[in-house]
Amino acid sequence: MRAHKESNLIICVCLFLVSFSSHMSSKGPFSCISKRQFNLNGMHKFGDVILGGIFTFNFFTESSELYFTSNFHPLGFRQAQTMAFAVEEINRNSMLLPNISLGYNLYDSCGNLWNSLSAALSMTSGSGEHFQLNDSCYGYPPVLGIVGDSSSTRTIAISNLVSLYRVPMVSYYSTCSCLSDRRQYPSFFRTIPSDAFQVRAMLQIVRRFKWTWLGLLISDDDYGLNVARSFQSDLAESGRGCLAYLEALPKRNDLDQLQRIVGIMKKSTSRVVIVFAYENHMLNLLEEVVKQNVTGLQWMASEAWATAINLQTPSYMPFLAGTLGIAIRRGEIPGLREFLLRIRPDNDTLSTQDNNLVRQFWEHIFKCKFVSPGMEFEGQTQERLCTGNEILRNVDTEYLELSNLRPEYNVYKAVYALAHALHDLLQCVPGSGPFKGQSCARLQGLESWQVNFTTDFGDQVSFDESGDVLPIYDVMNWMWLSDGSTEVKIVGEVKELASEIDDLILKDDQIFWNFESKKSVCSESCPPGTRMAIKKGEPVCCFDCIPCSEGKISNETDSTQCTSCPEEFWSNPQRDHCKPKIIEFLSYMEPLGISLTTASLCGALLCLIVLGIFINHRTTPVVRANNSELSFLILLSLKLCFMCSLLFIGHPRLSTCQLRQAAFGISFVLCISCILVKTMVVLAVFKASKPGGGGSLKWFGVMQQRGTVVVLTLIQAAICTTWIMSSSPTPHKNTQYYKDKIIVECLVGSTVGFGVLLGYIGLLAILSFLIAFLARNLPDNFNEAKFITFSMLVFCAVWVAFIPAYINSPAKYADAVEVFAILASGFGLLLALFGPKYLKLQPQLFR
Repeated sequence: MRAHKESNLIICVCLFLVSFSSHMSSKGPFSCISKRQFNLNGMHKFGDVILGGIFTFNFFTESSELYFTSNFHPLGFRQAQTMAFAVEEINRNSMLLPNISLGYNLYDSCGNLWNSLSAALSMTSGSGEHFQLNDSCYGYPPVLGIVGDSSSTRTIAISNLVSLYRVPMVSYYSTCSCLSDRRQYPSFFRTIPSDAFQVRAMLQIVRRFKWTWLGLLISDDDYGLNVARSFQSDLAESGRGCLAYLEALPKRNDLDQLQRIVGIMKKSTSRVVIVFAYENHMLNLLEEVVKQNVTGLQWMASEAWATAINLQTPSYMPFLAGTLGIAIRRGEIPGLREFLLRIRPDNDTLSTQDNNLVRQFWEHIFKCKFVSPGMEFEGQTQERLCTGNEILRNVDTEYLELSNLRPEYNVYKAVYALAHALHDLLQCVPGSGPFKGQSCARLQGLESWQVNFTTDFGDQVSFDESGDVLPIYDVMNWMWLSDGSTEVKIVGEVKELASEIDDLILKDDQIFWNFESKKSVCSESCPPGTRMAIKKGEPVCCFDCIPCSEGKISNETDSTQCTSCPEEFWSNPQRDHCKPKIIEFLSYMEPLGISLTTASLCGALLCLIVLGIFINHRTTPVVRANNSELSFLILLSLKLCFMCSLLFIGHPRLSTCQLRQAAFGISFVLCISCILVKTMVVLAVFKASKPGGGGSLKWFGVMQQRGTVVVLTLIQAAICTTWIMSSSPTPHKNTQYYKDKIIVECLVGSTVGFGVLLGYIGLLAILSFLIAFLARNLPDNFNEAKFITFSMLVFCAVWVAFIPAYINSPAKYADAVEVFAILASGFGLLLALFGPKYLKLQPQLFR
């Protein structure tokens, strides 16, 4: 027992010295000491080490010096009682802070910045109440840390103050993301997620249901303004939504402002309203929503009002039913209910100030009033008198509704965070510490990574480098049941690990909806095959859907642009995917190809028939008089001409591209050279029939005729060979004629080679025509010259017309023109040269 007293004495002296040193250091150029006592309402408990706390027991009134106010806040009182319970629980725990008792100074902020600052300055500067720790120690016990405040605006101001003293401050309800700035708030921590995560969590839900057209309402303070900036930034970064409107709710019940805001909500096409504000803001707003009967909205609640019981009334639920919100993590605190039931106004263990708060609480819960000492009760009041013997357990009050302990659970974790930090400090041996570099924690420079523990509820409590707790939210849904009752049910959770959203779990089938469409978009999604075109002067979520142009597609919903199909592909009629382009060439299967093929085969067959007839009647004067050998060769070359036209039909390949022009050129040169030689022979025979002209025939013997035909044909063969070897015709997929078709054609390779080939044929044809023309007036015995003249005239006319027609014919029709020219000239030569002979042979054919 004596040892314990000595230990307490040593601790008392040490704490007194620490307190004294903090007073001395506070006299530096950047610190100040309050010169007077603050008249603050609060709760106190003696202990070796004191924890500070700032809570809202009462809402601010003009007569704040009075202990009684009709604006008593029982939930704020319950939060303070939760801190008191946690302190007592720690004191009973022999494993945590053994031989050290914790005390507390809990002050009432009245929801007012001045009171909060007064409380913080009182606790940090040592201008508060003197406490007697034991018989031999009396003074200002140092405040280990402060739990509070519940408002971001007040916390910002308080944190700026306490950071001068390096006193750790752990907030249980301040969510402003600005408080994560460690340079500005080096000693600030919190057990509630910051607004930055709150915004990300809310946007996760929005994206889950594909809502892109949103209305945003905020409170007109630091909390709301910081949320608005963060929300707009994250929304713009994601590119998946727009704000139809952004309005700040007035701090007071400004009817004109509220009417204007609700009017905007009513006119807007947005069906989703996200509200980052407090319960009192919502109460004022909903009064106007009810008046203007604004229904069909999907409300999304921030954690500040996601579980507000005062809003779950029969008058509001037709409008708020189906609300989705995020709420602070719910926890369980065993034994808290029994602790809360111990509160009585006649409890002599409470200090006078504590008893004042309990009296206020008692009067609020039981709707009665105590008579203060020195006051006479003359029956002038309608209020019932309090006896102090009322039974708290029998009252239906939200003070005892512990099924959703959310801010209280954060208070509980905040107290334990400070207790664990102190425990690690006292147990630590420098050089053997549990932290980085085997160091020990310092309360005046507590780092976020130095606090890590697990609650009895199973939640791990640790802080990141910004002093923020690892965040997790429950997703709440407001259900309006058939019997008229209301239930706020957990339908999922959203959490974050390592600064990234880890998971969003939603039980979609359990969500109660109160708006039919379940959609909120400024413009309906653009289907595949279209692209979004932003409307001028409108947000990016308001757009028109423009069909993709030909050759372009979009295969996703809400595509911002159409992509071009690859060169050999084309868009389908729906413009949602690319399909291979139609490959077009002069085919055997199409009518034009069938017609040309039939004509070619008929021409070749006709040549064979005529050849057969002439061979069969080769001994007749008609055949013998017309140089039967050259005639047979002409028929054979014409047959080759007709057959070579088939090479221009069908799918072009390298072999057919090379062979078609060579076969065409050589076949026609063979035919024209035979006609040329035959014409020259006719002239030589005519001259030989004249006196003295017999010598001319020696130059046109059979060998000379054959040699001339071979030489002339070999020249064309050499031209073709040189052309193919130097710049061969090749198949080519032409995509320029048509956008949606591929024309497979043969490129001539060298236009010079193709020109020389045609020019050589034309030269022989013109030469034959001229010679035959000169011999046109020969006697009837030599009238074959007339037929040759006519055949060459037809031939030249066909090929002169061919050149412009070929040049101007697109795609497969160029091949068709060339085939037609081959067939026309072939039939012209066949009919002009052999038709008359056939007529002369008719009498002999039918003998």
